[in-house]
Amino acid sequence: MVVTSFLTLEKPSQGLYKEKGSKFLAFAYPVKNEVEIKEKLAALRKEYFDARHHCYAWMVGAEKKQFRANDDGEPNHSAGDPILGQIRSKNLTNVLVVVVRYFGGTKLGVGGLIAAYKTAAEHALEEGKIIEEEVRMQFEWNFPYANMNEVMRLIKEFDLSLVKQQFDTECMVWVEVRMAHKEALVTRLQLLKDLGVSIEVKLIES
Repeated sequence: MVVTSFLTLEKPSQGLYKEKGSKFLAFAYPVKNEVEIKEKLAALRKEYFDARHHCYAWMVGAEKKQFRANDDGEPNHSAGDPILGQIRSKNLTNVLVVVVRYFGGTKLGVGGLIAAYKTAAEHALEEGKIIEEEVRMQFEWNFPYANMNEVMRLIKEFDLSLVKQQFDTECMVWVEVRMAHKEALVTRLQLLKDLGVSIEVKLIES
């Protein structure tokens, strides 16, 4: 089954949880790839350099196949997994949640840590606004100027987003199509090709 939409955060949000003197600062971000994730983690580590732990979990991709949980020195599975569990429980993706811990002097035990990281992550996600986004794909179309009208008609009919364009004797456009419209668009492009309308199509890898 083709995934055509997913739930994510509209913008960053924060949460806070305190337990026996320890403070758990939670930060949730909408992200699109691992480059963004590394940037967010680096910025938090720089800002909260004096914190003992920066535990996190993330998930990216509409099919939710890319994810990671990191305990950052806490006992195994006591921090990253509870954070990831909160992302999953809200059916989110393209999300990073980081929980920064300031140790308060009293050990919480594995059970206490699991509850604390889970609750902190939950608070951050509950403070955020969850939105539904459509899965989109980008294609590069190359075509002679003579076929401009056909291309513009397709862009309008399928409500495609123009990412980049270059018009000359030989023209090029990058278009973004909703996954839900992909098959119908491919069918139309094939029909135009059969009628002699030349539009070369390349998938842009994200």
